[in-house]
Amino acid sequence: MAYKSLNDFITDLEKIEELQRIKSFVNPILEISEITDRVTKTRGKALLFENNGTQFPVLINAFGSQKRMLMALSSKDLNETGKEIEKIFTSFSGTSGSIINKIARLPNLIKLSGFFPYKSSFKGRCQQVILRDPDLGVLPVLKCWPYDGNRFITLPMVHTIHPETANTNVGMYRMQILGKNTTGMHWQLHKTGANHFEAWKKTGKKMPVSVALGGDPVYTYAATAPLPENIDEYILAGFLRGEKVKLVKCISNNLYVPADADIIIEGYVDPSEDLVWEGPFGDHTGFYSLADWYPIFHVTCLTHARDAVYPATIVGVPPQEDAFLTRANEKIFLTPIKLALQPEIEDIHMPDAGVAHNLVIVKIKKKYSGQGMKVINSLLGAGQMMFTKFIVVVDGDVNIRDYKNLIKKVFSDTDFTKDLVFSQGPLDVLDHSSDTFAFGGKLGIDATTKKPEEKLRIISSRVTIDSTPQDVLKILKSSNLIVNHNSDLLDENIPLLILSVDNSVDSEVMNKLRNILKGTPGFGRFIIILVVDYTIDINDCFTVAWQVLGNSDPIRDHYYINGFALLIDATIKVFRPGGFPRKWPNVVCSNPETITEVDKKWEQLGLGDLVLSPSLKTKSMKHNGDAELIR
Repeated sequence: MAYKSLNDFITDLEKIEELQRIKSFVNPILEISEITDRVTKTRGKALLFENNGTQFPVLINAFGSQKRMLMALSSKDLNETGKEIEKIFTSFSGTSGSIINKIARLPNLIKLSGFFPYKSSFKGRCQQVILRDPDLGVLPVLKCWPYDGNRFITLPMVHTIHPETANTNVGMYRMQILGKNTTGMHWQLHKTGANHFEAWKKTGKKMPVSVALGGDPVYTYAATAPLPENIDEYILAGFLRGEKVKLVKCISNNLYVPADADIIIEGYVDPSEDLVWEGPFGDHTGFYSLADWYPIFHVTCLTHARDAVYPATIVGVPPQEDAFLTRANEKIFLTPIKLALQPEIEDIHMPDAGVAHNLVIVKIKKKYSGQGMKVINSLLGAGQMMFTKFIVVVDGDVNIRDYKNLIKKVFSDTDFTKDLVFSQGPLDVLDHSSDTFAFGGKLGIDATTKKPEEKLRIISSRVTIDSTPQDVLKILKSSNLIVNHNSDLLDENIPLLILSVDNSVDSEVMNKLRNILKGTPGFGRFIIILVVDYTIDINDCFTVAWQVLGNSDPIRDHYYINGFALLIDATIKVFRPGGFPRKWPNVVCSNPETITEVDKKWEQLGLGDLVLSPSLKTKSMKHNGDAELIR
């Protein structure tokens, strides 16, 4: 079903008790984010903050459950949506060029063409109120976290057009408020918006940009979807909603935006203008993305519906609302990946701890030797998968969302001296762990069942286990190098050891630790050793996984102990000998003042029993009072 506004979506959410209206005043500066963080992490309802100091209610956490995600995408089952897409893609991907086959594919072509957006000559709902002297101060823009550079628009659908090809794009790029009618435009190096910007530079003209907020929630999903460049996001939106998207021309530029959006911010970016220092911003990685240079967006007109709702989201330490957008991508884009790249792929999963691009689990139907390695090498260069740092390929009947059985499968079918593929390539610009910006190490793990030919490879010399796990731990404890350890997984036949250290006190702790481990015969059955900072709760496997995936460069930070055990250093690198060549970001969390203020308000919010702030746990990971971790 196509929604005509966010209010229509809100009405449906309320009918199924998936929405909580909050009528008491809540400040968009830090308080809305702190409340949302508590609700999101307890899998609570969507929130509508009706009293925020502006005329626009704030809708947040709208996508924060599987049920709400399905409603937003007008789907009863994303698996069925994926199958519908598969039928269309399969129809178009046939190799035969015969007239009969082309005619046979026409019904699907006609069906798809029915979802192309169309342009109306009339004004839209989004233009019921026109503000020609725009002031962004009328909007309830959030400041999400204490060290954010300012308030940020967090769910903007940014419309741009290529000056030569006229191809349009709708991307999701955060926008930092700079003044009454200016913002930063954070389109990153690899994004289509940045490509359009570079093309406009050559023309010597100002680049038209328009930003839509709200409307059918499927638009927001389409703007975040990993579509190939030059594929219109509103075709996907039309397909998902079952109705083509109606577009209207903006008031002050020639771009077209959804007629049923709630709010439109029109303007331009001048490529000849100096860039602006934008950020920091508490990002979806769980760390602050630090300030950098980005273009300025100048607002020329602001329009909105009379009953407009302001949509927002927060990101930060996972899991957050964006995890459900990632899960939708897993289902909807599995078919294009299979047909375009790897037909043997049966399933793909991006765990929450991997914040979308740090870890991808792939399940394949294996038929021949080397197939796992082939899939790793192919996916690491494919589209947005090129940003993936760790990729694990498995086969068989394992459920790749059952992490305990998945990790058992990995240990059972992986020789960590032979089945790993290390490489280098592009990384997301938000990755902070690599020595170089947007470029670093990657690791692929072939955990598929090995064929006879693969078993004939040179076998690494077997290590005699001369020591027990208890012996190893006794030696480590006596060294005074480790702060804590967790070897509990060994009781479930998972040979994984987690250690925590404090390298802020001793910068040589990792070198000393490796030397001690090398001197421990056999190493007592442990095959993988993860080393994290002493501030981490090593009994919380989700947090450990998030830190390992975020804080390590797979090439730089892996070491073999005694020829067979793999150690991964996931500690903060600014304390290592010689320091770190880049700025290292702090973990995102609320400040004590905001936590206390929200605790006081909680009862009047109508959200039930008090939920403690997630930041009470993560605050121990902070190292100073700034977005940047300074040694």
